[in-house]
Amino acid sequence: MRTSSTKGTRSTLGRTTRTTRTTRTTRAAGITGITGTTRAAAALAAGVLALSLTACGGEDDGKGDDGKGDGKQQAASVTLPKLDGESLEVAAVWTGTEQENFKKVLAEFEKRTGAKVTFVPAQDPIINFLGSKVAGGAPPDVALLPQPGAIKQAVDKGWAKPLGAEAAKELSENYSQGWQDIGSVDGKPYGVYYKAANKSLIWYNAQVFANAGAEEPKTWDELLTTAQTVYDSGVTPFSVGGAEGWTLTDWFENVYLSQAGPEKYDQLAKHEIKWTDPSVKDALTTLAGIWGKKDYVAGGPAGALQTDFPTSVTQAFTGGDQPKAGMVFEGDFAQVNIGETEAEVGTDAKVFPFPAVGDTAPVVSGGDAAVILEDSKAAQALATWLASPDAASIQAELGGFLSPNSGVDSSVYPNAVQKKIAEALVSAGDDFRFDMSDQAPQAFGGTPGKGEWKTLQDFLKNPEDVAGAQEKLEADAAAAYGG
Repeated sequence: MRTSSTKGTRSTLGRTTRTTRTTRTTRAAGITGITGTTRAAAALAAGVLALSLTACGGEDDGKGDDGKGDGKQQAASVTLPKLDGESLEVAAVWTGTEQENFKKVLAEFEKRTGAKVTFVPAQDPIINFLGSKVAGGAPPDVALLPQPGAIKQAVDKGWAKPLGAEAAKELSENYSQGWQDIGSVDGKPYGVYYKAANKSLIWYNAQVFANAGAEEPKTWDELLTTAQTVYDSGVTPFSVGGAEGWTLTDWFENVYLSQAGPEKYDQLAKHEIKWTDPSVKDALTTLAGIWGKKDYVAGGPAGALQTDFPTSVTQAFTGGDQPKAGMVFEGDFAQVNIGETEAEVGTDAKVFPFPAVGDTAPVVSGGDAAVILEDSKAAQALATWLASPDAASIQAELGGFLSPNSGVDSSVYPNAVQKKIAEALVSAGDDFRFDMSDQAPQAFGGTPGKGEWKTLQDFLKNPEDVAGAQEKLEADAAAAYGG
């Protein structure tokens, strides 16, 4: 994930964006505005690390007095037109709590404008869903697309409409240039990145760690030591949602970015180097250090491949001090799933940054962008609304949501953990790396049972076959990228 976000077929929770997630598309749009540096990555990782320390108990347990944010609502910052009698449809793959929270944002838009907004549940890959709607002559007015490639495909097909002056103004005032760039095609703004995801986090069961005497690791070697410590205490170290291939791509991307570095990451994302490159071998070999130890993964490889993302999270925080696993890797959006258990984020469920495999800890982000398909005054107003701090603040306060909008007051986030993650993301500015598989053609990086998702699932099943995985990844990538 998907935050999607911010990839795959998010399941119930609605897996909430694997945020990232996805349906990526024809050819990945080159992301020129993102120049992530080692310095910025380190700063962001440090910022996220601070969140786990802040949330470790004491007077500030990360929940506030009532377990929520301070309830502050930002004063209205955006002016919207009166749209009485207008109707809009908004499509997204979000389900469950994520969908319900987004509907509250739409309800406020209705209240302010008088328009009627209907949420249209979409299926992954959403670009295919939209294609059927366009072919039938009834596309939604606005769609939330979970990757840059999908935005470019929508533009190339003539579906997407440019953002108007008011929406562009909100973007320029509230978003770093990097986030503006990944929502643009040929320099023209098309997408509002309403939701983002920090996909470089590992969540852990605090009681399991306490019982085992385990400590938060900062490096990959320390992570392996922590895993062994948890295992020795009688708890399986990791929960892996292998039934959804996007989670496995996120594992790979974090290892690869930290180990190979940002320059190689950008090259592989654009298929300027092959998947048979030695740097890919190194990353897969590193992953095998965990995936290859069946006792380190809840249910073993076979069990992991039957575990969807929501379950991979919840099973780490149910069962008292004997859950099915002590840790689960995924983005900030995992908080929504943790919220479906009795565990409290910041107390029972804590988090640390994905450990550094190389010199610097990785910082991988994803997101969902609002794109206009049916141009109208009402659709442009909705895009303007979603680009405003007003809209993002509503969902931020509800939890399980992260906004790249710098105008959002971080005090609205419901706990110290989420607040620190949000502050770290915004403070990174342009210096981050967007989810690699979200940049890839859909056939390679965003289709269940195919391409990278399928090959990494096969690799989880047989992590000894590094060379075979590389050959299959390269063959699929070459076909998807066109050579």
